Amino acid sequence: MYTHQRPSSTIHPRTLLITTALPLAGWALHAIALHQRLAATKRDPLTGLLRRDTYTTRARRLLTRHGDDLAVLMVDADHFKAVNDTLGHAAGDAVLQAFGTRLTTWAGPRAAVGRLGGDEFALVLHLPAQHRTRRLQQLARMLHTPVTLHSGHTVDVAASIGVATPDTLGTRDLTTLQRAADAALYQGKHTGRPTHATHAHATTPSINGRRAGRPGTSAWGKAA
Repeated sequence: MYTHQRPSSTIHPRTLLITTALPLAGWALHAIALHQRLAATKRDPLTGLLRRDTYTTRARRLLTRHGDDLAVLMVDADHFKAVNDTLGHAAGDAVLQAFGTRLTTWAGPRAAVGRLGGDEFALVLHLPAQHRTRRLQQLARMLHTPVTLHSGHTVDVAASIGVATPDTLGTRDLTTLQRAADAALYQGKHTGRPTHATHAHATTPSINGRRAGRPGTSAWGKAA
């Protein structure tokens, strides 16, 4: 005798796993990849430091929230063109990468550390007055430590540092502070010592917070 059996409405657990868990896993991987791509657009691919726009946003947020115990630093690698011209661009890249690592290590995870272009860097970080001299001397020593190239050879490096602080200049405006720090940097160029900005430095003509006449600036208000 033939008995008709209706198909079971029960879904096998393995089938349920394939039809639900796997698509969800795919979306999770897609979301992770998308997040990584978005994060990558915010960072300089060579040094890993923040790009200009992301740095500026974070720096302004720090200045707004955390008051007068902050400092704005502008940093230039000294004689960087000579490194590129004599040792090649691979050596120049290695120097920039080393500077990026050293600045990040020194400033800490809560700071804003950006590469503005070429061999120019900017930082905003918590730096109370009682610790400034010691910490800035430490930074100068780090940036004057020779860099070991991939070939195993070392190259002597140096940097100029300008420092502007809200408690000295009476403002938390990032453009004003960067202008003053950049002017102080220029005044102390090649001395090997961080130079602190005064009110006089804050009046130096600038473009986007950088000293007018600095390579990479133009009358159109754009900086390299």
